[in-house]
Amino acid sequence: MSLLRFAQGPARMLRSVRPAAQIAHSSVLPRFVVSPAASAFHTSAKRMQTAAESQTVLTPSSESLGFEVTGVETANNTRPIYMDMQATSPTDPRVLDAMLPYMTELYGNPHSRTHSYGWESEKGVDQAREDIAKLIGADAKEIVFTSGATESNNLSIKGVARFYKGKKNHIITTQTEHKCVLDSCRVLSDEGFDVTYLPVGKNGLISMDDLKAAIRPDTALVSIMAVNNEIGVIQPLEEIGALCRSKKIFFHTDAAQAIGKIPIDVTKMNIDLLSISGHKIYGPKGVGALYVRRRPRVRLVPLLTGGGQERGLRSGTVAAPLAVGLGEACRIATEEMAYDHERVKRLSERLINGIQSKVTHVYRNGDDVQTYPGCVNLSFAYVEGESLLMALKDIALSSGSACTSASLEPSYVLRALGAEDDMAHSSIRFGIGRFTTEEEIDFVVQRVTAHVDKLREMSPLWEMVQEGIDISKIEWAQHA
Repeated sequence: MSLLRFAQGPARMLRSVRPAAQIAHSSVLPRFVVSPAASAFHTSAKRMQTAAESQTVLTPSSESLGFEVTGVETANNTRPIYMDMQATSPTDPRVLDAMLPYMTELYGNPHSRTHSYGWESEKGVDQAREDIAKLIGADAKEIVFTSGATESNNLSIKGVARFYKGKKNHIITTQTEHKCVLDSCRVLSDEGFDVTYLPVGKNGLISMDDLKAAIRPDTALVSIMAVNNEIGVIQPLEEIGALCRSKKIFFHTDAAQAIGKIPIDVTKMNIDLLSISGHKIYGPKGVGALYVRRRPRVRLVPLLTGGGQERGLRSGTVAAPLAVGLGEACRIATEEMAYDHERVKRLSERLINGIQSKVTHVYRNGDDVQTYPGCVNLSFAYVEGESLLMALKDIALSSGSACTSASLEPSYVLRALGAEDDMAHSSIRFGIGRFTTEEEIDFVVQRVTAHVDKLREMSPLWEMVQEGIDISKIEWAQHA
């Protein structure tokens, strides 16, 4: 990618249908302009201008509707449209702008208390805590910086369980949690803890009656994610929190896919621990945060020991540039969440309606109402999902969580919903975000529908369906 183009903000990131030459000289909203503190970055960008102007303009394909990017030439001269926002999101230029000073002149260790270099970094980190806390209705003192949501989830679940071991040895979670939550619970199970995995309905939501029935006198923690990373369903956080508080049980939620996308209030929802990831909200990778309630106090056994940073819960030097970036991402989300949500909702409806109006037997996985619109998981009957992904080389998509995308097994989340193997294998996840454009959505609809039709033409099952045969009633004979 051209560093110059990135410095000029959203015009590059939106991959506009305008010619690349026009993008390079387009005006940018003042709020996206890189600050004077980032002068070193500007100098490097200017030095690269001549080379950038002479770079090869790459086009995804002859049918790409004019999408163009400037960058390093790849083997097949392609740069797909990005539709995998649940895996990661592009860094907002304003976030990079906030981070750059802490990578150049403000490089002090935020834990150095004897000179101005440390004070400067500490001030930036403290402001980041304030911005993160404001987004979720917490106090800045309740924010602990981590390396990401995986560490935050591990610290929450293992930390609470190990602190209260002996008194309370029971944990409740769901079958559709992120792998890091499920694996943390399996580790605790090996240590002697009892773990209950709640089922979900066909819509992906838990039953509150199931949760009530699962609670025991020795239940220490309930861990249920806010927004599912594969199907986007939003669990009833306020009801869960109220139940847990009434039973004096700690409530943890993995909010990596929820923060900055739906309103979260830890006080109103009675959330005791909440995990945050930077790169899921247009912030930097390698940083996250954990909200740990102070009143009533949540006690944890730390995973990392050492210098006692972060209230002794997470030793190690806080990476000031990353923390500042996460804070800025949260500040932007606080101001723009409502606008982003409405825009993403319109694009989501455009995508779903566009696909379902052109091809039949397309089903959305998860609840239609209680869901985040930017995560659209569709099953295309009589189409192999991996084949569709391979055909859609011009679009960056996935069939599920990036953490398990190497597996050829059907999604355990879809299986938990009761989906048959063939439908689970035919699912594609579309991730829509802040920088997605209408032109990109229309391009995706055109490409997806064209390839679904093409793949179905090659399917003998599809031919039988067209002839009116009910495949579900066919008794298939096994070959010896």
